[in-house]
Amino acid sequence: MTDHNYILFVSSYADEGSAAEDFKAIKDMDDAAVAAAVVLSRDSSGKTEVKEHGGGLVAGGTKAGAVGGLVVGLFAPPLLLSGVIGAGIGAGVGAIRKRHEEKSIGVNAEEFLPPGSSAIVAIVDDLYLDRVDKAISKATKKVSKAVESGDYDAVVKAVNEGDEKIIEAASS
Repeated sequence: MTDHNYILFVSSYADEGSAAEDFKAIKDMDDAAVAAAVVLSRDSSGKTEVKEHGGGLVAGGTKAGAVGGLVVGLFAPPLLLSGVIGAGIGAGVGAIRKRHEEKSIGVNAEEFLPPGSSAIVAIVDDLYLDRVDKAISKATKKVSKAVESGDYDAVVKAVNEGDEKIIEAASS
């Protein structure tokens, strides 16, 4: 996957229904457009859950829990440690968090996923970014940010190290 240029694309929603509608629109796109995507919902108490998974990685046979770990790791590494996907996905999570603190990978989770909201977080091939942006029509806020190959590789490594724990956590 590192042969491509990937973009972290995040869109915020005031309600889960709007996020689900836009998620369906991007899931219906060519598998090459969206490598991985999830819908995250955060309740009023701040508890965050992964609601849906999709993208080319899922279509290609990658387990949904691993896709969730990858996307959340690139979006907001501290959420991995808070148990959204599973705190014990391996020693690599510490490396992801360190990269996040040093280089500001990801985006501000509090801004794009405040309590009582939902968000779509996707890893998009930059060739398709305009199409994905147009398909996301109900978002209240959007941001896109280039994903450096080193950041992507570090998250993939951490996810691969803890794949079974991620899958257990995502399915619970």
